[in-house]
Amino acid sequence: MAKIDKQDLHPDVYRLFDRYVHSKLERREFIERIGAYAVGGLTVAGILEYLQPKYETAVQVKADDPRIETEYVIYNSPDGGGEIRALLARPASGGGPTKPGGVLVVHENRGLNPHIEDVARRAAVAGFVALAPDALWPLGGYPGNDDAGRELQQQRDRDEMLEDFIAGYGYLKDHEATNGKVGVVGFCFGGSIANSMAVRLPGLSASVPFYGGQPEDGEVAKISAPLQLHYAGLDERVNAGWPAYAQALLREDKQHSAHVYTGVQHGFHNDTTPRYDEAAAKLAWDRTIDFFTYYLS
Repeated sequence: MAKIDKQDLHPDVYRLFDRYVHSKLERREFIERIGAYAVGGLTVAGILEYLQPKYETAVQVKADDPRIETEYVIYNSPDGGGEIRALLARPASGGGPTKPGGVLVVHENRGLNPHIEDVARRAAVAGFVALAPDALWPLGGYPGNDDAGRELQQQRDRDEMLEDFIAGYGYLKDHEATNGKVGVVGFCFGGSIANSMAVRLPGLSASVPFYGGQPEDGEVAKISAPLQLHYAGLDERVNAGWPAYAQALLREDKQHSAHVYTGVQHGFHNDTTPRYDEAAAKLAWDRTIDFFTYYLS
C-alpha cells in the first residue's frame, strides 16, 4: 500500500471525515463518497487506514512517566450516569511546595480514548492535578476503538453527560491534592461541554474549549469563568457559531480571548490523526498551560 502524506488528500476528504466522525454521514455513504478521491495511486482502503487514529505511535507522556503519578478512580454522578470512572494524573510526590490547581479534561465524542488520557498526563507534567472522566462508563466504558465509542456515546443523553463532568469538577475541587481551583479543557464535544460548564458553574476558575459548540445566546450572561477559545481556521461547521458567540461575549462584557489557527482542520490538536498540525497544536497547548497557570495558582 502506497504511503500517504497529508497533502495527498483533497481537502474535501477531511470535510467528509469530519462529517462522518460527528455522525453526519453513515459509514457506507462516507466510504462511497471518498471513493471519488481514490485516484493517482490512492485507494479507498488506504485512505481509510490513513485517517484512523494511531494511538500506539503518538504518545507524548507515557503512563509510567516518573514525573507523574496516575490511577483510575471512581466518583459519583447522582444527576448523571451514577458511578463514573476517570483517569487521575498528578505531579509525582514532592513536586512542589504548594498545592496545584485541578484541570478537568473532557474527551471528544467517543469516550476516554488513549489520546485524551495522554492529554491528562501532559497536564500533570505541566504541574496540575488532572482528571479525565469517561462518559461511556455507565455503558461499560470506552470500548477500545473510536467507531464503537461514537456509537456508544450516541446512546447517552448529552445533559446527563454534562452532569457527569460537573460532578468531576466537584471531585477535583474537593480533592486533597488540589488548591480548590479547577479549570476545564475540552475538545470538540468536550469543547462544547467546557462552554456549558462555564455557563453552569459560578465557581469554575477557567475554561478552555477547543473547537467546541457554543452556548445559546441567552446563556452567555451566566458565564463567570474566564475563557480561552481555540478554533481551527478550516472548521466551517463549528466556526459558523463563533460570530454570534463573540458578539454575546462582548455584549455581556465577559473575560475571554479567542485564537483562530489559519489553515488547520477541526481536531488539529489531536496528534494521533492526520488532521494534526504540530505548530498550531503546540501554540494552543502552550497558551492553555499559561492560562491555567495564571488562573489556577
